[in-house]
Amino acid sequence: MRSERRMSPLLALGLLVAGLCSSVHCLPENVVVKEQHRRVEDHTLASSNTDFAFSLYKQLALENPNKNVIFSPLSVSIALGFLSLGARGSTLTEILEGLKFNLTEIQKTEIHQGFQHLLQTLNRPSNQLQLSVGNAMFVQEELKLLDKFIEDAQVLYSSEAFSTNFRDPEAAKSLINDYVKNKTQGKIEELFKHLSPRTVLVLVNYIYFKAQWKTRFDPKDTEQAEFHVSENKTVEVPMMTLDLKTPYFRDEELGCTLVELTYTSNDSALFILPDKGKMQDLEAKLIPETLTRWQESLYPSRIHELYLPKFSIKSNYELKDILSQLGIRKMFADADLSGLTGAGNLVVSQVVHGAALDVDEEGTEGAAATGIGIEKLAFSRTTVHFDRPFLIAVVLKDTQSIIFLGKVTNPNQA
Repeated sequence: MRSERRMSPLLALGLLVAGLCSSVHCLPENVVVKEQHRRVEDHTLASSNTDFAFSLYKQLALENPNKNVIFSPLSVSIALGFLSLGARGSTLTEILEGLKFNLTEIQKTEIHQGFQHLLQTLNRPSNQLQLSVGNAMFVQEELKLLDKFIEDAQVLYSSEAFSTNFRDPEAAKSLINDYVKNKTQGKIEELFKHLSPRTVLVLVNYIYFKAQWKTRFDPKDTEQAEFHVSENKTVEVPMMTLDLKTPYFRDEELGCTLVELTYTSNDSALFILPDKGKMQDLEAKLIPETLTRWQESLYPSRIHELYLPKFSIKSNYELKDILSQLGIRKMFADADLSGLTGAGNLVVSQVVHGAALDVDEEGTEGAAATGIGIEKLAFSRTTVHFDRPFLIAVVLKDTQSIIFLGKVTNPNQA
């Protein structure tokens, strides 16, 4: 299968999907309370997260043509879910619907409980997998958050809290970035590029992941080989190779080939290789039902020659405009975040996201973080100087008749 050598830039999406495939594990045996309801809740959460993941991917790919795309949809979803604890009214509805939740089928409390259970599941100790997911809030020293929000942040999102002086933006930025860098094992070094001195609250989600392949590649078999970036551009990359039996599917309908590689933890990475010229067609058809069909169609097959490039990719995104395109707009302008402090004078100023992913002979290491900056609304002062020639019209209110109309060129001129 030497034709498989032309690996696609959609590798990034393949590992994105891998995160989704492994994001909801089975429950521990000792959990018996409302088990059936919990399974339904987990399925709904996973389905909505997948739908949001593909929607966000399409926007990022559109905004970054011919570039690598890597992000953690789960990190963004959890961060926005965390923020929604403090949202009210149409702002809350817009965030949850933007995350692809059908609010006629699932209650707000169920969504938060779903995220709570997901965080507990992801942070379960494992000898086979390094995985940590967490949240934190950095709070302006004198900002008084509502007790309800603080309690929910701790109970539902296991959030830490840190008193922060945002009047010194550089110091605050360093504090937050150092926290994220530490939690992501140095993979995300600078989540926030800047912070406004008007910032009063920052919410952060982080994810760190490291896993080894069940069947590892032998570094001695890794050789430089061609990677076809486009019809007119070819680059040399370190290409790993392997002979193994692994889940495989040839999708004739969408024109792509799928290979699933398993980690020692039995989580997996799904690699999706579109046929030549089929990338955009495939991207357009990325929906949760497609992923479900792929998962149901994968079948263990012998691949005599699997070629996969080693790669390390990073990204940094400002998500404000992209989330707005996905229908999440009010929190940036006409926000109701009164569930945070009880007041209506807060607005989201920025949503930033960083991700890094390394794939080599041993396995996969990845990290991501999402930050949400929240500011007090600035009450702007409007100043107009009539210090140059101007017009004047005197209008009678009842009849809307202009009784005087003129131009003042020199006020000192009689």
